[in-house]
Amino acid sequence: MKMQTSSRDLEHNQNHHPGSSGSATGTHPHSTTMNMRDKEKYIETFLFPNCDLTEKYEKVTKIGQGTFGEVFKARDKSNPKKFVAMKKVLMDNEKEGFPITALREIRILQLLKHENVVNLIEICRTQASQHNRYRSTFYLVFDFCEHDLAGLLSNVNVKFSLGEIKKVVQQLLNGLYYIHSNKILHRDMKAANVLITKNGVLKLADFGLARAFSTNKSGVPNRFTNRVVTLWYRPPELLLGERNYGPPVDLWGAGCIMAEMWTRSPIMQGNSEQHQLTLISQLCGSITPAVWPTVETLDLYKKMDMPQKQKRKVKERLTPYLKDPYACDLLDKLLVLDPSKRADADTALNHDFFWTDPMPCDLGKMLGNHTTSMFEFLAPPRRANQMRHHSMPRPAASTITDGGYQDRVF
Repeated sequence: MKMQTSSRDLEHNQNHHPGSSGSATGTHPHSTTMNMRDKEKYIETFLFPNCDLTEKYEKVTKIGQGTFGEVFKARDKSNPKKFVAMKKVLMDNEKEGFPITALREIRILQLLKHENVVNLIEICRTQASQHNRYRSTFYLVFDFCEHDLAGLLSNVNVKFSLGEIKKVVQQLLNGLYYIHSNKILHRDMKAANVLITKNGVLKLADFGLARAFSTNKSGVPNRFTNRVVTLWYRPPELLLGERNYGPPVDLWGAGCIMAEMWTRSPIMQGNSEQHQLTLISQLCGSITPAVWPTVETLDLYKKMDMPQKQKRKVKERLTPYLKDPYACDLLDKLLVLDPSKRADADTALNHDFFWTDPMPCDLGKMLGNHTTSMFEFLAPPRRANQMRHHSMPRPAASTITDGGYQDRVF
């Protein structure tokens, strides 16, 4: 559906100056003589031609919770077999108007239409009434996906073959290639933001931190915030204060997610920016001008404690998990310290990893064996032993090898 809800419409329902057509009483809403009851009546009866009421959906269960708000699985009352995901727009900090961050997310989602990007169906609102102090709640309504990748990886009974892993990573990179081609950065790549349908179709989700980017032709560098990307997936350039960044920030996250397909938990679990940089150095080698010529220009390079004489060990540390030389090589090209030398999505998609046996294969059959939805929010809390060492897990002594896939046994 083509979304046409204007930001002006949305804002008007949130503040107490909702439009310019007369109120139910015939008094102009902006009239100074309009009393509070007339205003409330006006808001309650105001019609939004492009923003339906949430009553058309019936909430089934909560499937997500975070700084972004809450996400619910809901049923379409007009078609009980159809499910959607409803993401609540946080309005807590808004005195009036509609959050600019939500407007940006909506605009980006309206632009992006691709098999590997989550589909925004519409925006819905609750009825403004006395019960909510005449302030509607808004929801972004998406096609429902049965799983997220973090939920799948937290379940030891979900076993990916090498061909299935290739299909996940290939679809992830396809989604990134598409959004980057449309000049959009995701800026929050992590396993919990990668949705997978029961038929095995992967969707990039949660564009709450996404933004448009451009390569500045005048030579003036961009000044984006570097306070983006969940810490464990944050690339070294952001940790060192870079503000003129681009698509490579998402490819670092893609590399972290790819490794997680085998390790089954995030590979670098820092508890601070400094700790995260230390873990990155221990895996990817010391961060020096020799491997990253422009690194000294970054604001925090001389302010952070940079581990010295660390050798690059990406292939050495991950080979016990991946066991596939092509997988190790692709990962090595994604987890490159210097963003200008990091593989982009197009280069990664052409890597031999995707063009050698076993070829990427359909996930639908394997996922068909699992009838329960798996989301990070619904999964048991992370195990204490994983959280203590905050770094890449070692292969367990007892492991199950299945067609090139190695599962950790906790």
